[in-house]
Amino acid sequence: MDLTVIKRNGSRVKYNEDAIHKIASYACEGLDGVSVSDIVLHAGIQAYDGITTAEIQDLLIKSAADKISETSPNYQYVAANLNIFKIRKTAYGRWLPPTLREHITKMCRDNWYDPMLLESYSSDEIDELDRSIDHSLDLRFSYVATKQFEGKYLVKNRVTRQILESPQMAFMCIAMALFQNFSENRSERLSLVKEFYRNLADQYISLPTPIMAGARTPLRQFSSCVLIECGDSLDSITATGTAIIKYVSRMAGIGLNVGQIRAKGTPVRNSSIYHTGITPFIKFFQSAVQSCSAGGVRSGAATAYYPLWHLEIEDLLVLKNNRGVEENRARHLDYGVQINGYLYKRLQQGGYITLFSPHEVHDLYEAFFADQDKFGELYEKYEMSDQIKYKKRVGAIELFSLLMQERSSTGRIYIMNVDHCNTHSSFMTDVAPIKQSNLCTEITLPTKPLSSEDPLAGEISLCVLGAINVGKVGLDFEKMRQCARLLVFALDSLIDYQSYPVKAAEKSTKEYRSLGIGVINYAYFLASNGVKYSSPAALRLTHELFEMFQYSCIEASVELARIKGACNRFKESKYAHGLLPIDTYYRKGVDRLVPAENLQQDWDGLRAKIAKYGMRNCALTALMPSETSSQVSNSTNGIEPPRALISVKQSKDGLLKQVVPDMANLANNYELLWEMKDNRAYLSNVAIMQKFVDQAISTNTNYDPAKFDDGKVSLQVLLSDLLYAYSIGIKTLYYHNTRDSASEKQTTLCAPACGGGACVI
Repeated sequence: MDLTVIKRNGSRVKYNEDAIHKIASYACEGLDGVSVSDIVLHAGIQAYDGITTAEIQDLLIKSAADKISETSPNYQYVAANLNIFKIRKTAYGRWLPPTLREHITKMCRDNWYDPMLLESYSSDEIDELDRSIDHSLDLRFSYVATKQFEGKYLVKNRVTRQILESPQMAFMCIAMALFQNFSENRSERLSLVKEFYRNLADQYISLPTPIMAGARTPLRQFSSCVLIECGDSLDSITATGTAIIKYVSRMAGIGLNVGQIRAKGTPVRNSSIYHTGITPFIKFFQSAVQSCSAGGVRSGAATAYYPLWHLEIEDLLVLKNNRGVEENRARHLDYGVQINGYLYKRLQQGGYITLFSPHEVHDLYEAFFADQDKFGELYEKYEMSDQIKYKKRVGAIELFSLLMQERSSTGRIYIMNVDHCNTHSSFMTDVAPIKQSNLCTEITLPTKPLSSEDPLAGEISLCVLGAINVGKVGLDFEKMRQCARLLVFALDSLIDYQSYPVKAAEKSTKEYRSLGIGVINYAYFLASNGVKYSSPAALRLTHELFEMFQYSCIEASVELARIKGACNRFKESKYAHGLLPIDTYYRKGVDRLVPAENLQQDWDGLRAKIAKYGMRNCALTALMPSETSSQVSNSTNGIEPPRALISVKQSKDGLLKQVVPDMANLANNYELLWEMKDNRAYLSNVAIMQKFVDQAISTNTNYDPAKFDDGKVSLQVLLSDLLYAYSIGIKTLYYHNTRDSASEKQTTLCAPACGGGACVI
């Protein structure tokens, strides 16, 4: 009996082994070092009557993906091509996509796309854009990229898992959504759509999950980062919980400032009752974060920030660890501890740190962010004052040791140097101080505590993100300017296009118009220039690259201000007062890495343009992790060194192999993470980047116990790195990674000690 195969449309055809070889041959076309027969043989297809084409396709994809190795990296493209074939057949029922007009009309009719696409663009315009789509670019992706498209970015029915579009269709429709209201000049608008599409498709620019998954759909929330400040009242706590739920459900990561909430045991309601402290409210916020998941695209996540000198600090630092019981733990949040130079000096001097409840020293809390000199004066005053009833003295070494123990054991206690975040921010601290960061520590924007009684009393800061692929752009200044211009124009347009479920977010976002443009593929940039992180040449190269990067972003914002006007609260920015990032960075630390006079761009000319036109955006740049978006661009992750030439990435579809760019030619040029001697070279490069970046940088620290005596990383090393990072102007520290021979896990620490003499603050 002849075997039959069931096609995706339900029809049956005769089983044809030649057709299988034909599909595999097409996927291998033009690729060296791959074998069609090996793929088919390894697939182990055991045909039976009624086998589906989808089953056969999945076996071929898995076969090619299994063969990805350092000696045969091109199998990543074979597996990708086979997966694209599957995606198109699933979306369209055929290999060749429909016309753009047919596709958009159907998707709008079925409520998958925003009807604004058809309302904003005429049929002739859509047909013109259709002629600009290059569907062959679908065959340039790596396998891990196609799996990210399939799992997160392509519009699909999340219940039936039916994919409804292909990557190039998504790219063009995203570009159309971003620029639909940019200009009344239709020719100019169409030109921008085409230019943006091509740079997105050619992977010169990259977009985050909320934009990739949401732009073109009826969901109009594209901000990756939401910064929410909670005040010291039940009213504010309630409003904060509501805001968290509304934004987590819309794919946003949450940064949460809980530092103002008074400590446990302090009086409430004229001393009629005692306060329960921060922990119960953190658990309330944790429940709000976990309550929603955006359709399987992105799970809820948040980082809660508080000052090191909070009276409850010893309890707060252990909220994430595995010891203790659920009642005194909140392990599903991450935490950011806020420190400044004054507290670091107490550590270096081996002195004490006095803990306070913020409600009793409100002016101290405000000065912590806005005025460092005043903070020191008030701190010493309140230490000695008998009027302050709720305080406690702790040894600085003991407190910092506990901090670093918890950071090391959990990996996810982050550091925010609040003085650097304010003195080197783009905002005037007397009117718009920075009091927190976001989920991943790269966004530093002003906030105000929420109120449920007055929806406009507080301010939530949102940030729409994007990235430039510096591995592809390199030191091509004109290409950098083009990419910066496209991203600034597009992301600024999203601010007006997106919806705002909380009024406090709309108010500040539209008035400040802050953006967060970062980079991906930095490790490839270094490798392609024959430079490693640990080389002194890397510092000079990084300086040149990020000067171009920041200059181009500011220039683009000035141009947009000339076209559309400066943002309403531009005067609250340092840019409005003639202060650029190159004027406010921590010179004491950074200039010893690269001399201050090594600037190459026309900064004075740019200052003159800012003075004339203003800027459309109060903040522009932030270097985010870019984990999934870098995978889609087949790039190295943000600014991070790769852990291996072929990294294994965890996804909902299992383990995926990602190969570093151009591994065949540049394998020896890459400096892998665990090959690096220590954190100093990496941190030094980050400090150079931070000189130019006006927000912050997701900066990781990494430790290999095998490099230390007895396989233990001492607290002396951890504290020394912490102090070094501060001494060179780094604003925030993100993950603490510890290597194990089998997996990433925690390491045992040596006895508490402080060897903080490695740098002078």
